[in-house]
Amino acid sequence: MSKKKKSKTPKALTGPGGVPIFEVVRNKKARHDYIISETFEAGMELAGTEVKSLRLGRATMSEAYARVEGGQIFLHGCEIQPYEAASFEQHRAKRPRRLLMHKKEIAQLYGLSQIKGNTLVALRIYFKNQRAKVEIGVGQGKDNRDRRQDLKKAAHKREVDREVSRFNRR
Repeated sequence: MSKKKKSKTPKALTGPGGVPIFEVVRNKKARHDYIISETFEAGMELAGTEVKSLRLGRATMSEAYARVEGGQIFLHGCEIQPYEAASFEQHRAKRPRRLLMHKKEIAQLYGLSQIKGNTLVALRIYFKNQRAKVEIGVGQGKDNRDRRQDLKKAAHKREVDREVSRFNRR
């Protein structure tokens, strides 16, 4: 008797307007290390093997960030593993990938990234209407004091939830 393998395909969420969104990978480290003030959605310019690899969920983006270069925006530090079933044409795993946005949005992101302390951090990669998208956040680095405050808030919230559930069990 053979066991069924769990599929690593992304789970479907619903976005605005009921559009199905399949999240591929999320940068959990970004929200921990940065205070995200604004988010933007950008399309990704990918090769065919990259799309197939993304659909299988084979990507990591713990150190991914965006940078505006020459009027275009690029995603750096995102690793998409090669697609194993491809014949001879493979993509490089870690290469800068061009992001597709309107010129006004790129100019706005460039202006926000020039403010001292701000960086453009990649938050997640997902499929929306069969197209690969990346969510970019304008983040400002947290210092240790901010992280400690976040930990205290989380601990306090846990305690309150625990007390509420204990009260509701009676």
